[in-house]
Amino acid sequence: MEEDVVMPRWQQRPPGSNWGDFGGDDVLGRLNLIGAEQVRKGIDAVEEGRVFSLSLPLDRPGGTVLNPNRFPPVVRPSLRSGEVNFNCSMSVAIPGASDVMSDDLVVLHTQYSTQWDAFGHAGALFDADDDGEPEQVYYNGWRAGTDVVGPESPDSAGISSLGRVEGASEGAASTSDAGPVDISHMARHGVQGRAVLVDLEAHLGGQRAIVGFEEFAQVLQADRIVVEPGDILVLHTGFARGLVEADTRPTAEQLYVGAVLDGSDLELQKWITDSGVAAIAADNYAVEAFPPVQQEQGQPALPLHELCLFRLGVHLGELWWLSELAEHLRKRGRSRFLLTAPPLRLPGATGSPLTPIATV
Repeated sequence: MEEDVVMPRWQQRPPGSNWGDFGGDDVLGRLNLIGAEQVRKGIDAVEEGRVFSLSLPLDRPGGTVLNPNRFPPVVRPSLRSGEVNFNCSMSVAIPGASDVMSDDLVVLHTQYSTQWDAFGHAGALFDADDDGEPEQVYYNGWRAGTDVVGPESPDSAGISSLGRVEGASEGAASTSDAGPVDISHMARHGVQGRAVLVDLEAHLGGQRAIVGFEEFAQVLQADRIVVEPGDILVLHTGFARGLVEADTRPTAEQLYVGAVLDGSDLELQKWITDSGVAAIAADNYAVEAFPPVQQEQGQPALPLHELCLFRLGVHLGELWWLSELAEHLRKRGRSRFLLTAPPLRLPGATGSPLTPIATV
């Protein structure tokens, strides 16, 4: 009996994309390249058994200078039997009980601090139907409005909407769902394998620097770094260290530091495509320069995001804490390590905080 073949939901795919290469209903992109062999390669890269946490405190960068639409976490206690459930005596629920309990809730912008971007974070206008009319689509042709749904009214979006959502007394209902391009698929698959750290700061310093393919290739050559298909590429720029050293509400000037990739560099785009990297993470904001170095009418404002999240199915990580790991690896002449970095399994979300772990 022949197996059912899932036909793609598109008549044409974007140039240079891999839509359909992992199946018509694929939701994992290049995470498909991370299997048992890649995990074993990561384990083989462990020499010392030392662990590095690669997450910033989730209330950093602090303030809203990086993005005025993303806010620090809000932590509040929950309620228990109508009382504040923080330093709460269990006797309010069970007379005579000696326990003291604390529970809380968090209002969290999923991409405020150390994060993974899901494919649903960046789609594009593209004529997937080949009918002369572009549609809003995401990786592998998943459709806005059909597969990826959200509210039409601002009244159902943003922090201020939480108190207005119908049924809020029983817990506010979700109003958006990225479905096949949400972050939960990445979490369900798991993210563990070999990672390769490229220390841009060690070569370019901590000042703001735009890195195209030429500069990037020079760093790879100087440090004898080899990136293979299925590896996770990790970029150290020193930006996150600047966040930690700055005030809890840093200024724009304090944040104009560190290297960023030139997402509009076609040679760099080609390297990312040809390299077969499974994912890319950096300690800076957006991985690439924003606004872009070059932008023409009708072109994306975030060309690397479009390439990775929309065309190739390569997840992007931002605002990771990498400086301690980079220093340790450089002293030992190493670049490879085992990375364990699953996001939260949060259905519907277009991104997620995480606490990545490097084992060297």
